[in-house]
Amino acid sequence: MASQHHSLPDRDISEALGERIRHADAEGTPLRIVGGDTKAFHGRPVAGEPLSTREHCGITRYDPVELIVSVRAGTPLAELEARLDEQGQRLPFEPPHFGDTATVGGMVASGLSGPRRPWAGSVRDFVLGIRLIDRHGESLRFGGEVMKNVAGYDLSRLMVGAQGSLGLLAEVSLKVLPKPAAQRSLRLEIPLAEARRHLVEWGQQPLPITAATWFDGALHIRLEGGPGSVEATGQRLGGDALDDAFWASLREQRLDFFTRQDDPRSLWRLSLPQQAPAPELEDVDEATMLHDWAGAQRWLRSAAPDESVHAEAVRLGGHATRWTAGTNSPFTPLSPVLAKYHRRLKAELDPNGIFNPGRLYAEL
Repeated sequence: MASQHHSLPDRDISEALGERIRHADAEGTPLRIVGGDTKAFHGRPVAGEPLSTREHCGITRYDPVELIVSVRAGTPLAELEARLDEQGQRLPFEPPHFGDTATVGGMVASGLSGPRRPWAGSVRDFVLGIRLIDRHGESLRFGGEVMKNVAGYDLSRLMVGAQGSLGLLAEVSLKVLPKPAAQRSLRLEIPLAEARRHLVEWGQQPLPITAATWFDGALHIRLEGGPGSVEATGQRLGGDALDDAFWASLREQRLDFFTRQDDPRSLWRLSLPQQAPAPELEDVDEATMLHDWAGAQRWLRSAAPDESVHAEAVRLGGHATRWTAGTNSPFTPLSPVLAKYHRRLKAELDPNGIFNPGRLYAEL
């Protein structure tokens, strides 16, 4: 059943959005695409006329047996998750909301995933197809409702994390999965080095671990799966019981690590190889960092220049994103080869630069 948040038929709303985009492209008017605006901090600020997707909402198709849902971009993310929950299903990649108004379009555009990402996959892994409104105001469909390998550009996947810079995402089809029969969370008070050793060892075994985060002197583990497997693994790993609500607090960045106001340094997210050494930044102590994704996602605070943090992340084999707003370079600069492909793709799909210009990089 589709949502009833709007009074205009979907076709009329799509045509109205398309008409605005056609005019903007003809006049070279930049557009700032807005859903729930809960992730406006993620990326560079965009100067342009707001183009809201909120009226373009509703679940257009849901097949619980086939584990497929199609939903319009302006649909509240909470509404989609509630609908899936009724059928005992969920979005496996655990997307953060960062506010009550988060939309499905923002989820795809930002490409952000929660603590389960290394074990379940990312947003991109579960996108089956999209409907895109291009610069001509036309609705184009890419992909389908079955996972396929395709040659050339897979635009349905490219839209994930593109921050609305390639066109207006109108609708997305997603693969969903059943919720597990059992869940259990544990807290093991152990040093970081010991936690790393355990995670490497456990990662080579068929254990039902779906989250692993170390901070504040303890390793936090989530187990999900069959009741017998979860119970046996919990007894084997030991530790203290942890409230399952911890993971939502981590995902939504409500933990004290993220919310404290007494540290004026910028918050950074580093995506690194799991066994990469600690970043060499003067004001960073590894023991005060938050290590998520079994060590592959690391959060830290630093007053170092943006260029220094980006360079250090690249040296360690990954990339860094400044989470604190107020910078012109939140993302690690692209290599010359990647930059060339990004410019080519942008020129092909948005030659007049009307879709969220500069959101990712100044030249895009």
